[in-house]
Amino acid sequence: MSVDLVEVVRSGVRECVHRGSLVVLDAEQRPLVALGEVHTPIFPRSANKPWQAVAAMRIGFAPESAEEVALSTASHSGESDHLDVVRGILTRHGLDESALRCPPALPADELSRAELIAAGELPQPLYMECSGKHAAMLAACAVNGWPLGDYLDSAHPMQLAVADVFAALTGDADGEFAIDGCGLPIIPLSLSQLANSYRVLASAPADTPESAVVSSVREFPRLMSGTGTDDLALMTTVPGLFCKSGADGVHAGVFDDGTSFAFKIDDGHERARLPLVAAVAHRVLGESSEDLAALASRPVLGGGARVGTVRAIPGIL
Repeated sequence: MSVDLVEVVRSGVRECVHRGSLVVLDAEQRPLVALGEVHTPIFPRSANKPWQAVAAMRIGFAPESAEEVALSTASHSGESDHLDVVRGILTRHGLDESALRCPPALPADELSRAELIAAGELPQPLYMECSGKHAAMLAACAVNGWPLGDYLDSAHPMQLAVADVFAALTGDADGEFAIDGCGLPIIPLSLSQLANSYRVLASAPADTPESAVVSSVREFPRLMSGTGTDDLALMTTVPGLFCKSGADGVHAGVFDDGTSFAFKIDDGHERARLPLVAAVAHRVLGESSEDLAALASRPVLGGGARVGTVRAIPGIL
């Protein structure tokens, strides 16, 4: 069963509780923390983007910069530099935005979205947060001469390559494909497998796609996420952390010492992310900076003033 992980306290009274499951593994894959259903398959959602990027790079996508690698793993906010990198990947491979098969959207970044609406722009696939990984997959297809129109299909060579990488990272090739929000296939796996896959990525030898993904995201966390995002706040605050959020309450990551984690919030609420990852970081690092402590206790407001906190349940870690 899932357990209480995060609580919302208002004026001294517990107002809400977010339940879920959490696993923390040491560098040898031994469990340090196992709360809830850590062996039950879940959909990793966008937390699977690092190995989708690895697959694209293994079979032909050759990024020209660390920025392109970071964008290929991104749930980006649609800011102008995000879009420029995606366009650059497409253009270099003789493609344009019409090749993208992710759903049309407006940027997640509030200012970027407001500017486009004011300019009379309509939702476009380019602005969708997953357009970076779609561009990387299209680049790999173009290099191999594969069909472009059906690269989302689970039987397409591109998606079969993703499944192969998944099997190598998790040690398990089983699981029925589902369809993610961007239209691409997604394979279920347990939180223990998800956490371990991040450990495997971070421990890969230099000059491998895995190593390039981890180092590029660590160098350019805003390109992998966006201004004001949870992942940017966490990777800016915790040196050496490589992490990725996924929709509906999924988060996974690995610290510089090889300790990895993954969790799923049952109700999918985004506000549980920052305090829970910050609490895990405090457990792993053994200390807490002022900035990390601020992430671990998010404010609850009343009349514009702080009247409470969103925090990991005291004592669970």
